[in-house]
Amino acid sequence: MGPAMDATRARPRSRHRWWLHGLLLLLTLFTTTAVGARLAANFDANRPAFFIEDDLEFFLSLWASPAVLWDGLPFSLTLLTILLAHELGHYWACRFHRIDASLPYFLPAPTLIGTFGAFIRIRAPIFSRRQLFDIGVAGPIAGFVFLLPVLGIGLAYSKVVPGIAEQGDLIFGSPLLLWLAAKLVFPGVAAADLYLHPVARAAWVGLLATALNLLPIGQLDGGHILYAFAGERHRRLSQIFAVTLAAVGLIFGWLGWILWAAFFLWTGLRHPPIFDERPIDGGRLRLALVAAAILAVSFTPVPVRGTEFL
Repeated sequence: MGPAMDATRARPRSRHRWWLHGLLLLLTLFTTTAVGARLAANFDANRPAFFIEDDLEFFLSLWASPAVLWDGLPFSLTLLTILLAHELGHYWACRFHRIDASLPYFLPAPTLIGTFGAFIRIRAPIFSRRQLFDIGVAGPIAGFVFLLPVLGIGLAYSKVVPGIAEQGDLIFGSPLLLWLAAKLVFPGVAAADLYLHPVARAAWVGLLATALNLLPIGQLDGGHILYAFAGERHRRLSQIFAVTLAAVGLIFGWLGWILWAAFFLWTGLRHPPIFDERPIDGGRLRLALVAAAILAVSFTPVPVRGTEFL
């Protein structure tokens, strides 16, 4: 390693705030378990996954019958495992390169999935493209490795309910991987008749998060991978990919991708410069192709839409 890497090795590591990481994890476990309990109740009763007004009443009733939360653990533990694997992939890549980074911070939130996800803080400079690539690609691949088996398990516990996927307040799209896996587990069953078990629903969320993170834009994981290869061309390429994302939203009629593209363009697509002229080696190029394949099978042109738009 060069002098810059040696300087990074010599820097003392920051101390972890264990209490904060633990508190955020527990709060996120509660919020995601509450969502999971509602999903489980709807699944058992063959009701659509989301009816917003009824769901609000259910969440308020949890204070009177908290034991119901046990039924939400399959969803919450599956989702948190996928998110944790993703963030620990980044964390251990930082540890491998002796770059100071925090443990994962989870973000509890009153959303449809009970969280805004998780992140780690990298508290030291990254001096080489290879380090940047390893840190960027490690998270999505680690999360995807954990996602695959739980997707299979979730589909095994899913069931056929005629027309169920087209009912309720929200209708969910199927990324390519889920579509292919469903065809293997439920041959001949129409997508509209497949009711995903909460574990499979958590895997669906993991696929969406993976696709979003792997977009080759800005400082997303995919943006880090892009910078590792493109260097100073990163900003222009990020602009092109952001506009492409907006075009996908326009073509398929999903406002979400348009808003994400506008957010990326508005907040800026710059990346902290890394002055490293060494090319990326063949092994990392193959990993980049794996990451591109993961993006392709995880991306959904219309992840979710309301029934009022039908």
